[in-house]
Amino acid sequence: MKGENMKKQLTIALVAHDARKADMVQWALYNADLLSKHKLICTGTTGKLIAEAFEKEEIEADITRKNSGPMGGDAEIAAMVVNKQIDFCVFLIDDMSANPHEADIQMLLRQSRIHNIPIACNRYSADLMITSPLWDEEEYQPTDPLYQEYKRDTV
Repeated sequence: MKGENMKKQLTIALVAHDARKADMVQWALYNADLLSKHKLICTGTTGKLIAEAFEKEEIEADITRKNSGPMGGDAEIAAMVVNKQIDFCVFLIDDMSANPHEADIQMLLRQSRIHNIPIACNRYSADLMITSPLWDEEEYQPTDPLYQEYKRDTV
């Protein structure tokens, strides 16, 4: 897979709701060669499932587990985003069910947008983002978001 030879080590957050955990584990296994070279920060059960899948396949990876999402894991990862401790986030959200911790979900999404952290909410965007050659381009610097009203020049 493209991106496997990435020089830069990233800290990648992996979060998945219950109905998306199988999808996340499959995605992580598909990208295991790449992910094993980075530091993974996961919410509780997601991290446990990925660690078990990696262990079964004899894949070594640096996986840190936070609390489960409903117990504050999304908020813990959002705080890491605010503190510039996360480079990239994959958050597979169950859009078909209500979540009791919706405020935490929205907080993680919002903080990722505000702090300009790439966040993928489906496997396709996650694959595109994780394999981007921009991760290793020294000249590339992400532009800080502009929070100002657009004013059209009047001619």
